[in-house]
Amino acid sequence: MYKEVLRSIENIEIYPVISLLIFVLFFLGVFVWVKSLPKELVDHMKSLPMENDDELTKHQP
Repeated sequence: MYKEVLRSIENIEIYPVISLLIFVLFFLGVFVWVKSLPKELVDHMKSLPMENDDELTKHQP
């Protein structure tokens, strides 16, 4: 039944292509954004889980 309903819709074959393009463009955008981050910021964020709570409270206002 569902196959017949989907077959009766005109131009439905474009929707999977659009979905794939959105998916690929989103992840390419995230990849470009991550690669363009400054190295200092990445190093700072990388070390955050390893800092002690005492060190964190000293730097907070």
